[in-house]
Amino acid sequence: MLCEADIKVSWRARPRGFVALMSLYESNYLRFLHLAGDPTRLAGTLISRVDGDCELRLAVLEHMPYTSLLTLTYLLPSGDGGGFERLPDLRLRAYHDARLLEADQFRQHRPKEHNTQRRDPRKGERELHQRWTRNMMLNKWLEYCVERGHRFTI
Repeated sequence: MLCEADIKVSWRARPRGFVALMSLYESNYLRFLHLAGDPTRLAGTLISRVDGDCELRLAVLEHMPYTSLLTLTYLLPSGDGGGFERLPDLRLRAYHDARLLEADQFRQHRPKEHNTQRRDPRKGERELHQRWTRNMMLNKWLEYCVERGHRFTI
């Protein structure tokens, strides 16, 4: 059995490569297990409520043979008092056999700015940095949610 303490992930580290990123995904998976259990057993939308904290919502988008797509978000009261804002709103991909969890995108609820396509020779390096940043945030957020007492039960 894997123990999160055995995973070497430095919180101050810069993305150094594929192996470091996969270690971070493995740590994400282990933290997720504490919060929600085995992703293959989840279904529908699950809600966790803890006194003094926002509602945490986990939704299963799709189960495939080797992966599952999920969303994880806080429902924050909107500033106008008429509803909720989803922040952060992360789409997660769980890799069942490898026992990895990746935040593959922040879901945006505002229109994206127009971006002209130019060939960037450092695109791979930038992509690695973006994946590292998203997944480092997910890792710390999962830790925070568990510390606050959030749990999803099925």
